[in-house]
Amino acid sequence: MGRRRPRRNRNATSPWPFVGMAGMACAFFLYAASGLVAPWWGVVALLAVWALLFLVACAWWSLHPRWVPFLAVFAMVFWFGAVTAGAAFLGWTA
Repeated sequence: MGRRRPRRNRNATSPWPFVGMAGMACAFFLYAASGLVAPWWGVVALLAVWALLFLVACAWWSLHPRWVPFLAVFAMVFWFGAVTAGAAFLGWTA
């Protein structure tokens, strides 16, 4: 007799959206702590970008669950780029 492959449960919950939302929570702390480096209007703009990315993550929760972690990584890379650009071009300092 040959070995049977175990069936995948089609109703199983994917862990990827949970991983992505944990990453979005980590990114939120980066965005919220930007007040140490950026002026108030920069922090408001960064938090607005994070809120938009969070809404996209919520929309992708069921539609594209495997994309949500990549969105969290993008949020962190975007934050780093925005704060670095603000320091270089707008004179943001700690």
